[in-house]
Amino acid sequence: MAAKQRARIAPSTDTAGRNAATVADRMVLEIRKFIASAIFFNAKAAESVGLGLTDMQMVHTLQLYGPSTPGKLAQSTGLSSGGVTVALDRLERAGYVKREANPADRRSLLVVLVPSRIRKLEALYKDVERNVRQQLEMLSEKDIEAALRVFAALAEARTSPE
Repeated sequence: MAAKQRARIAPSTDTAGRNAATVADRMVLEIRKFIASAIFFNAKAAESVGLGLTDMQMVHTLQLYGPSTPGKLAQSTGLSSGGVTVALDRLERAGYVKREANPADRRSLLVVLVPSRIRKLEALYKDVERNVRQQLEMLSEKDIEAALRVFAALAEARTSPE
């Protein structure tokens, strides 16, 4: 019954002409727009520092989750182990990461970020972060908590085994 009571919004369409009649439809479209713009922003940021998009996303993954083994990076990114190795080789040559002995398992390595290089990258995202915080200031705490639940659920669905 709750689904039938969901609010309907003025119909809008995406560029393929699909109708976005419900709030959920509109949310899906807005998430897709956000993802597309974020990918293009990240590609431009990566290019500005001589990295590829995959390399930049690997840096973001390490920033978000901390030092990781190459195997864990493959699992969390969906890249093959060979793809992770190639990306890490490029990032290591560029000075963004280093491989260290894993204190929890001497048979493996941990990939860690090089803080001085990462500080330079953070400047690229300063304005984006400021803009996001300004947008969040316009929302109630309840709305922000709802958005957090949505993004957490989407992230969990992406990283859960299929």
